[in-house]
Amino acid sequence: MSTPVKLAGFVTAIAAVFALALVAGRAAGPVADQASDSHAAGGHSSEPSPAEPSPAEQIPGGLMVSQNGYTLSLAEPATLAGAGRRSVRFTITAPDGSPVTEYDVAHEKRLHLIAVRRDVTGFQHVHPTLDTDTGVWSTDLDLTPGTWRLFADFKATGAEALTLGTDLEVAGAFEPATPAAENRTATVGEYTVTLDGRLSAGTDAKLTLRVSKDGQPVTDLQPYLGAYGHLVALRGGDLAYLHVHPDGTPGDGTTTPGPDVVFYAAVPSAGRYHLFLDFQHEGVVRTAAFTVTAGADARGAHSTADPTPSRTGTPADQGSHSGH
Repeated sequence: MSTPVKLAGFVTAIAAVFALALVAGRAAGPVADQASDSHAAGGHSSEPSPAEPSPAEQIPGGLMVSQNGYTLSLAEPATLAGAGRRSVRFTITAPDGSPVTEYDVAHEKRLHLIAVRRDVTGFQHVHPTLDTDTGVWSTDLDLTPGTWRLFADFKATGAEALTLGTDLEVAGAFEPATPAAENRTATVGEYTVTLDGRLSAGTDAKLTLRVSKDGQPVTDLQPYLGAYGHLVALRGGDLAYLHVHPDGTPGDGTTTPGPDVVFYAAVPSAGRYHLFLDFQHEGVVRTAAFTVTAGADARGAHSTADPTPSRTGTPADQGSHSGH
């Protein structure tokens, strides 16, 4: 058979294949067209769209500087480290751009400010003063060189409660701290606090913190922010701010003033978390710090990490301060 004849036969076969493919494609219908028709008819796939995160995957608090139209703005995004405390001023602006001047009280305060250096040291929980004429909040913080994360936890009157976060740069020679080891026992001066309970992503975990002094259970804790303790949880890596709810209220007839303080916490993902417990005794608020690992939820393998039984706290991440 001559070469031209062979080429003609090959071209004819290729054309036949393409024709069959075109017919089959039209019979099945384009994927994009099918999806469009389904949405147009109001139909929904049994599987969630990858672009629509489930509630467990929603962004936790403190990761955004602006949310629902409200924005956290520092008067000065950078400052110098130095002896003593440094003044920090900031404003919360409303969706219309005006400073917010009216806030609802939550946990006995109109706004809670959490400050922690990004290596998870220097934790501070303070309550700034609001200038109701200008909407400017101000407070003093103990700041060492490095990048600090500030969290403003508040509820503007008529709006939803929010936690906004922003970074504050503190100039100076930065010396990063050694990463905290996992621990379930923290020592703060004469006090020892133990943590019982395990975090697991996607579930509500019961956490019991037991306070003792000089080896004896503390049974006369004093109320702090409407409870016998206040717990802040920060996710390792991005420092996502998580709300932790206390169980019971002082004076309700059932909640005892120690030695146990119970909280319920739900974390969105497996991994490391840093917990900070503020508790008040003998007129002084002290902070106990813990580092734990949360297991995965039911859709994944559970963490096999076994926390270290105990660790003595260091001044960098534990201490005491007067009530604010």
